[in-house]
Amino acid sequence: MPLSTDYMSKTPDKQGRFAYTDAETAVWSDLFAMQMEALRKHACAAYLDGQEALGMSGEAVPQVTEIDARLRNITGAGVQAVDALIPQDEFSTLLSERRFPVATFIRKREHFDYIEEPDIFHECFGHCPMLTNNAFCQFMERFGRLSLGLGEDYSERLFRLFWFTVEFGLIRQNGALKAFGAGIISSPEELKWAMSGKPDVVPFDLMTVLRTPYRIDIVQPVYFEIESFEQLARSIETDMRAALDTAREMGDLPTRFDQAA
Repeated sequence: MPLSTDYMSKTPDKQGRFAYTDAETAVWSDLFAMQMEALRKHACAAYLDGQEALGMSGEAVPQVTEIDARLRNITGAGVQAVDALIPQDEFSTLLSERRFPVATFIRKREHFDYIEEPDIFHECFGHCPMLTNNAFCQFMERFGRLSLGLGEDYSERLFRLFWFTVEFGLIRQNGALKAFGAGIISSPEELKWAMSGKPDVVPFDLMTVLRTPYRIDIVQPVYFEIESFEQLARSIETDMRAALDTAREMGDLPTRFDQAA
């Protein structure tokens, strides 16, 4: 994860609250209205239930402390405000504790449809509702512990699993394809693309995921479809070191994108 960003994190007041300008609140409100209209059709049940449980609205940017308290009452998960992108070991440590890092800035109007850096709309609107699902939290916690245990040599390939699930995962419910990955949920452009029928959607397979390269600055050319969040949680109940070694030995699958950034 790159640590460079054009955005500056916000400073909380003594109560841990962050102030947002009228223009920033308007971006949140417009994004919230646009995405919720589409997500009522395209988001998975766990996400929609989570949105209701957390009580988000388009009226104001959520406060991290309030989301944290609500999550703790539901699944024991939580969130922590951070200074934009953080080092990988810090990120993994938070995950291992069932806590998700939240960058507090919000995207500029010119980045409305898609942003590479994770802003508070991506973090709170995209990720937090899924933290009300216990099986999803189990996966996140196990992933964090696994990342810390395996170390840097395995991190790049391991994070493909995070990318194609937590960030860009799809699930089939009642025969229909639904989104749960925050990168899809929080991006108007990505959501339209993912549900357009144009990109490839393939059944989730751990080895295939570990052998699939990705780019962070484009809409994804391929998505993986899980059967359930319990399946996702079970996917890393295996010898992941051996699985990652096997994936490295087999080599990456052909890229589906131009490799020039």
